[in-house]
Amino acid sequence: MGDKRLELPQGTLDMLILKSLELEPMHGWAISERLQQISGNVIQVQQGSLYPALHRLERRGWIKANWAVSENNRRAKYYELTAKGRKQLASETADWQKLTGAVDQILRMA
Repeated sequence: MGDKRLELPQGTLDMLILKSLELEPMHGWAISERLQQISGNVIQVQQGSLYPALHRLERRGWIKANWAVSENNRRAKYYELTAKGRKQLASETADWQKLTGAVDQILRMA
């Protein structure tokens, strides 16, 4: 596969952001870096996609944001998962696993 980056299926970015916030609050840049690092550079989230997604998740009550000082001693908006967001993450994860399992099963048919 090399350095090829893949397009995320619609709606997947929201689930990945929720997952990245499951362990600890993070600012936007850290979320983007974590997704890129964990995916082995396959997934690279552009700011033009990330921040609208963060605002959408915040409006839905799945995450909340607070201003704090970053590791670089700069003021940054930190996002954290809410109880409603944890429930949404569990639901989306179960749906994703069911879908990918079904697609994998179909691909193995031939």
